[in-house]
Amino acid sequence: MSPIVVQNVSSNNDSSTPYFQHSSELIAGEFSTATAPSSTLGQLLQHVGDTRKEATGDQTSVHELLVDISEPRPIPFVLSFNNLTYSVKVPRKMALPGFFRWSGGTAAADAAVVGNPLATGDSYFTRTKMLLNDISGEARDGEILAVLGASGSGKSTLIDALANRIAKGSLKGNVTLNGEALESRMLKVISAYVMQDDLLFPMLTVEETLMFAAEFRLPRTLSKSKKKMRVQVLIDQLGLRNAAKTIIGDEGHRGVSGGERRRVSIGIDIIHDPIILFLDEPTSGLDSTSAFMVVKVLQRIAQSGSIVVMSIHQPSYRILGLLDRLIFLSRGQTVYSGSPTNLPLYFSEFGHPIPENENKTEFALDLIRELEGSPGGTKSLVEFNKSWQSMKHTRDSEPDQLGLSLKEAISASISRGKLVSGATNDINSSSMVPTFANPFWKEMVVLSKRSILNSKRMPELFGIRLAAVLVTGSILATVFWQLDNSPKGVQERLGFFAFAMSTTYYTCADALPVFLQERYIFIRETAYNAYRRLSYVISNALVALPGLIFLSFAFAMATFWAVGLDGGLSGFLFYFLIMFGSFWSGSSFVTFLSGVVPHVMLGYTIVVAILAYFLLFSGFFINRDRIPGYWIWFHYLSLVKYPYEAVLRNEFENPSKCLVRGIQIFDNSPLGEIPSAMKVRLLQSVSKSLGVRITRSTCMTTGLDILKQEGITDLSKWNCLLITVAWGFLFRILFYFSLLLGSKNKRS
Repeated sequence: MSPIVVQNVSSNNDSSTPYFQHSSELIAGEFSTATAPSSTLGQLLQHVGDTRKEATGDQTSVHELLVDISEPRPIPFVLSFNNLTYSVKVPRKMALPGFFRWSGGTAAADAAVVGNPLATGDSYFTRTKMLLNDISGEARDGEILAVLGASGSGKSTLIDALANRIAKGSLKGNVTLNGEALESRMLKVISAYVMQDDLLFPMLTVEETLMFAAEFRLPRTLSKSKKKMRVQVLIDQLGLRNAAKTIIGDEGHRGVSGGERRRVSIGIDIIHDPIILFLDEPTSGLDSTSAFMVVKVLQRIAQSGSIVVMSIHQPSYRILGLLDRLIFLSRGQTVYSGSPTNLPLYFSEFGHPIPENENKTEFALDLIRELEGSPGGTKSLVEFNKSWQSMKHTRDSEPDQLGLSLKEAISASISRGKLVSGATNDINSSSMVPTFANPFWKEMVVLSKRSILNSKRMPELFGIRLAAVLVTGSILATVFWQLDNSPKGVQERLGFFAFAMSTTYYTCADALPVFLQERYIFIRETAYNAYRRLSYVISNALVALPGLIFLSFAFAMATFWAVGLDGGLSGFLFYFLIMFGSFWSGSSFVTFLSGVVPHVMLGYTIVVAILAYFLLFSGFFINRDRIPGYWIWFHYLSLVKYPYEAVLRNEFENPSKCLVRGIQIFDNSPLGEIPSAMKVRLLQSVSKSLGVRITRSTCMTTGLDILKQEGITDLSKWNCLLITVAWGFLFRILFYFSLLLGSKNKRS
């Protein structure tokens, strides 16, 4: 057996040097696939570290690059894909006269325009568009496979197909790693996918962003210091040392450059040192220097033992020198597959030699576009590529030096320091890696910490929300200042409660863009099992609670005593609790909608409309017994109903509280304008008619009478509070299911 050699990565003494240098080598032992079948990654690292300490006394972390220098290392990983075919249904564009004369020949002509045969599934209204048509190839670790082609050629579709981002059953063909079919669970753990857009939290620094990625993707068995060291190594590997303490930034906050942002996006997905790395146009939108630096980083990642598969639109001459394999696509078909060095010979034999001083890829892409515009399309080039590939395989047919099964290759990579996500050497390759790197509670802690840190650096968001609550409370307090216990005071109290309860829900609408801004970050992170969806839902709720408590207390303090509400201290405490329940259920409702509605403006429209319906059916505008039977169900679904009834009970359930005395009974009628003396005589007449003595001080209406008039007789105030809080939990559960069903991140 050949010895495994550890190359320790440490920083140069010169602080101005941006990259770690290889400074020492240590023989750590021999690797055997039979060694410790149940050993975890932490145990493997500890074993290497103990051996290293005995030999050198060095206490440095052992998460370093492991290579074998005693003999040429066999290629441990080969990602092969064969006959990949993928098509979608698209609407057929056809004028009305053409509809009546449509025939199979017309559809065939339409298909011929795009260079694809007519599929049997075509109809009058749809046609089948072939996005991938019999694509085959392979990618090996230590190399970069680049997929090139014009816009719409199928580059991103091929990357998605290889990364298992196309729904099962829609994609034909097979993708294997070392000859074994890749299970979805296994691929999620041993690979990473870098999206074209840079999806990052704007107020976190580069170092913090990578550190949180390490907390998610690296196992709990690794100490905090080793995770920090892994982050520092990665920062230098990515060339981000000078920007490590700089925030990512966004439109309103100055941060890192576009190239640095792209490298951070790559870094968070390779923090666990994956075996396979997929990238969708990582150089898009970057200048030539930044693009070259990004691909240079990818080359170093590949040379560390990873398979790198990327799509790229039009590489420069310098970038082309970093690529190992190329696949040119044209409308879903392969027109070239091979090494960049073979491009001149390939096109020379095709009859279109590349001029000496011209960029080879630019020439190839220009020629492909020219052929696509010709009557025959790229059919001649596709056929030539097939004959070229068959000749090449015949000429280069020699025994493959691989000879490693998938289980053995992954075990070897783990022992060399790859795949830092708690992997083991279990005999069953499907169970060698855990679904998630960390337990449930650890994910919640890290998610909460990240959300709080990001929010603390944008205090203006909570400040604006607090100001809105305080301004609204102050306006209500001054408008409804010290209401009296009169018939008019009762009506004014009812209006205050209805407006106050609905206001709490409307001020929760600011929670809508929070998840909408994080949606694609969440999809990217959960797509490759950085954390559980349930962890995100619970941490999202926990982080929101302190703010909701503060807002509820501020609103209660601003309005309770100023308006002159009843109940004293106990009444205030319940008023505060029902305010908190309203904020909680409103925030949960809006959070749920953010998981269902993909656009901010559409979400705001829906929130405003639904909250208006909730207020309409709450019982303020029309009593429950007056609501038509076919709408009564909406009354019980109204979120405003329960807190509204709760505060009314809190205010009016005291049987000793009198709200209408003697002649006040006439105040809300046309008789209210007559002189008081006339009211007294009318009251005496009524008293004689009823046979009951009624004076100016006789209590005519109590709080319980008001509750009966409003139809509030079914639920106690505590039951209303519990139902309000329960609505909040229900919407959080629905939010979880919306994430579970709506974030599959796969093409259909």
